Amino acid sequence: MPAAEAVRQPERKREALLARLADARANTDQLFDLVHPDALYDRPIPERHRLIFYVGHLEAFDWNLIGAGARERPSPRASLDKLFAFGIDPVGGNLPSDQPGDWPSLEQVRDYRAATRHALDTELATFRDEQMLNVAIEHRLMHAETLAYLLHHLPFDRKKRARQDAFFTGHGAAPHMVTIPAGRATLGLGPEGGFGWDNEFRGHIVDVPAFAIDAYNVTNGEFLEFVKAGGYLDRSLWSDGAWEWIQSQNVTRPGFWNEHGNSWSYRAMFEEMPLPLDWPVYVSHAEASAYARWKNRALPSEAQYHRAAFGIPANAVAGDGDENPFPWGHLAPEEAAGNFDFRRWDPAPVGAHPGGRSEFGVSDLTGNGWEWTSTLFAPFDGFEAFPFYRGYSADFYDGKHYVMKGGSPRTAACLLRRSFRNWFQPHYPYIYATFRCVEN
Repeated sequence: MPAAEAVRQPERKREALLARLADARANTDQLFDLVHPDALYDRPIPERHRLIFYVGHLEAFDWNLIGAGARERPSPRASLDKLFAFGIDPVGGNLPSDQPGDWPSLEQVRDYRAATRHALDTELATFRDEQMLNVAIEHRLMHAETLAYLLHHLPFDRKKRARQDAFFTGHGAAPHMVTIPAGRATLGLGPEGGFGWDNEFRGHIVDVPAFAIDAYNVTNGEFLEFVKAGGYLDRSLWSDGAWEWIQSQNVTRPGFWNEHGNSWSYRAMFEEMPLPLDWPVYVSHAEASAYARWKNRALPSEAQYHRAAFGIPANAVAGDGDENPFPWGHLAPEEAAGNFDFRRWDPAPVGAHPGGRSEFGVSDLTGNGWEWTSTLFAPFDGFEAFPFYRGYSADFYDGKHYVMKGGSPRTAACLLRRSFRNWFQPHYPYIYATFRCVEN
C-alpha cells in the first residue's frame, strides 16, 4: 500500500463511522416522529421508562461516553446528562412509579437533545477512537429496536401510521426437524475479529454433540395448539418462577395476541389483524420453555444455535468445524436472506426467505425474531469489561438472563454478526423474540 494511502485510510474509516452515526440518528429521530407529542409521556410497557426518557437518553449516552468521558469536557447540562443516563431492568419486579410531571417539558428535552448533539459534533470533529464510535453507533441502533417494540405496545391512536409493505402471509412451510451432526462451533470473537462488545470476547471453540433442530421457528399456529391444549394451566410445564409469574400476571396467551370469543387476533405495529398462523410466535423465555417441555423437547443452547446456523457439513473440500460468518455464507446481509435491518415492522411467514438458510437447511436463523436459547448469559473465559462502560454486560451476569441469537425485523444489519449476543430476563413478553426446539 502506498504511504499516502496508508495515511488516508484511518481518516476514511473515521468518516465512514461518522456517516453511520448520522444514519443511526436519522433512524431514531424518525421513530420519535411517529409518536403524537402528548404520547411521549406515556409508558407503553410497565417495566420501562416513559418514552420521554428515550428522547434524551440517546444524546446523553453519547455525551457521557465521548464528551464527558473520553474528552473530559464539562457540561452546562450535567443534571440532565445524569437524568437521562441509564435505563432500567426491573428483574426484582418493582415497577417504576414516576409520573409525567416528574419529567422536564418536551421543549426542555428537545432543547437538551439539540444542544447536546451540537456539543458532541464539535468533539467528533477531531475524535478518532474507533471503538467508542462503534459503541455509540450500535448502542443507538439497539435502541432503535427497543423503541420499535415500545411503540408496538403503544395504542394505535397514540402514534402515526408509517409506510409499510403489505402483510406477508400464506407461505405454508411444513414444520420438520433437521439432524445436525456432531461438530465444532466457534463462539465469540478473536483478537483480530474486529469490533465487538465486551461479552463477545474471547472467541473459543466448543464441541457440540449431534442433535436435531426445528427447520423453522415455532409459529403462531403451532403455539395455538399449546394454548388450546391448556398449556398455560398445566403446572408441570412451568418452572417455579415461571408459574408464579403467569399466575400473578394472569398470563394466558402470547403478549402479541388478543382473544375475541372463539377467535384470535394479532397486534401488528399499526393495526389489529386476524392471527397470522404462519408467522413466528413472539413469547417470553418462560413460555418458550413451557412449550418445549410440552413437546418433550428443549430450547437449543447457544452452541447448538451456532452449530446449526454457521456450521459447514464435512466434505472433501471443507473439513468439519469450518464455519460461515452468516448462515447463508460469506455475503453481507441482503434482503433476500431474511427479515431484518428495519425493512418491515412485523414478521414474515417462517421459511419466507430461503436465501437465508444455513448449509444444514435450517431457515430464519437471522432476522424475523430473536431466538431464545437455554444458555444463561455469562462471560466467556478471559472476559474483560470495557473500561469506559463496565456495566454493559457485567451488570447482567446474574443468572437471571438468557442469551438470544439471530435478530428481528427491527435489528440493524451490523448486529447480525455471528458473535453478537443479546439477552433478556425470562418473564419479559414484549420483545420480538421467538424460538425453535431441539431433540438431543
